[in-house]
Amino acid sequence: MLEGNRVSRISVRGFAVASATAVTTVGAVVGVASGSDKSSSTEPVEAVAADATLLAEIPAGQQAQAQTASLTQQADVQSTAADAEAKKSAEEAARKQAAKDASDKKAAADQAKKEKAEKEAAEKKAAEERAKEKEEAASRSSSRDSLTSTSASSTSFPQRGSYSVADVQAIARQIVPGDQFQCFSNIVNHESTWNYKAVNPSSGAYGLVQALPASKMSSAGADWQTNPATQIKWGLNYMNEAYQSPCGAWSFWQTNHWY
Repeated sequence: MLEGNRVSRISVRGFAVASATAVTTVGAVVGVASGSDKSSSTEPVEAVAADATLLAEIPAGQQAQAQTASLTQQADVQSTAADAEAKKSAEEAARKQAAKDASDKKAAADQAKKEKAEKEAAEKKAAEERAKEKEEAASRSSSRDSLTSTSASSTSFPQRGSYSVADVQAIARQIVPGDQFQCFSNIVNHESTWNYKAVNPSSGAYGLVQALPASKMSSAGADWQTNPATQIKWGLNYMNEAYQSPCGAWSFWQTNHWY
């Protein structure tokens, strides 16, 4: 290590001497050219030689340390720049992720809202259908109750020798529920024109509602052949059982022209 320092100092010293020599030569030439004497050119040469001597006295180890410090400083600058770039990239990635999360959250909220609306609509529709079925069931029950309450063949409607169309229609209005009367009337009008003794010559169907066979009406009363009230009760019960109501029977009749 000492040997290396000595060699370095010699090398530096040699460089300083060479530099001083060069300066002396240049100074001499300049002095001659300007007519100056020798004493005016020796002082700078001696100063340069002194400075070179001081430079040569710096140990080689200290020169290496200075170079290392410079490289370290450069590395620190590069590291700081890299850290800043990494921080910028991380912040950008975080911003993009936050935007994506917000978008996903909104989409999920919109989907949940849509599903809730669809569920509520389905529940509302189901409730309306149940209410409609309940109403229809109540109507059928009312029709059956009406039939039951007037099932006594002669007590509610005492039998007479004959009935006009107006008489038969008046009896029907008392037996058939009000919201079903028009449908019942449409069927009777097409089947018998309100003639309680009407007979189909080809099939044998009989009465206001053209029961076939006619004897089926005996389930409503033994006087089915002569009492329009008995025929009306039987016809109403048949329409309720087969088509849920007289209006259901009328809807079928319009399509098929029979019921």
